[in-house]
Order: sequence, then C-alpha cells, then structure tokens
Amino acid sequence: MLKDLKFQKQLTSKDILQINPLNLAFIGDAVWTLLVRDYFCENTMYKNNFLHKLTTKFVKATYQSKALGILGDVLLDDEKEIARRARNTKINTASKNASLCEYKKATSFEAIIGYLFLLEKFERIKFLFDYLSKNFLEKN
Repeated sequence: MLKDLKFQKQLTSKDILQINPLNLAFIGDAVWTLLVRDYFCENTMYKNNFLHKLTTKFVKATYQSKALGILGDVLLDDEKEIARRARNTKINTASKNASLCEYKKATSFEAIIGYLFLLEKFERIKFLFDYLSKNFLEKN
C-alpha cells in the first residue's frame, strides 16, 4: 500500500541520515496516521465521527510515547539511532496535551516511521504496526 504512494526516487540510507530528524518525524506522523486510519476502517464498523475520535487517541503524542517504549526491545540499531537523534533535537513547539518528555519520545517514534518510509522498508513498518496492534492498540 505505502509503496505506491511514493513520489520521489529511493533515497540511500546516507541521504536519509542527512535529513533533519524533525522532518523525518513530520513524514512519519503522516504515515502513522494513515496506517491507524486504515486499520480502524478495515477492522471496525464505526461511524465517521467515532472513527475520528478513535484514530486521534492513537496518533497523539501520549500514545506514540508509550508505543516507543513498547517497541524498545524490537527496534534495530539504526532505528534506535534515529530515535536518539530525534529525541535530542531542539524542539521549538510544545504539545498542549503531553509533557515535553512524552512529546520528544513521540517525535522519536514518528522519526523512526519516517526514516523507514523513506528507505521504503514497508515490511518493517508493517511489522512494527502489527507488533503494536497486538501488544497495545487492541488492548486500549
């Protein structure tokens, strides 16, 4: 699914490592939101308004912060490095519904997803999504 949405040429890992981690998070946030929306549209029969509320719960910083913690043991070294870089990047905005610590962890989570998307590692994104949906998404 995601592979068909790409508009630019495939970037190398070296190219992607040059991208600001906040920009990776910007892309990752969009990819994650699409995955969560797709998941609930395919697996529930809820009406649009409730779907929106449900999706919002799983794309906000507090959830993404927890998701990063759950993924801790399954993240690969390069993903951990992207998370570390994103967490240590100066953030000039603040979340109204999350602490600074939660917001930085959420940014790290989004950066990992953006990094994997740009590398076209769609199976890895799917693995992480499935892991979270079994270990957290379906329980909340």
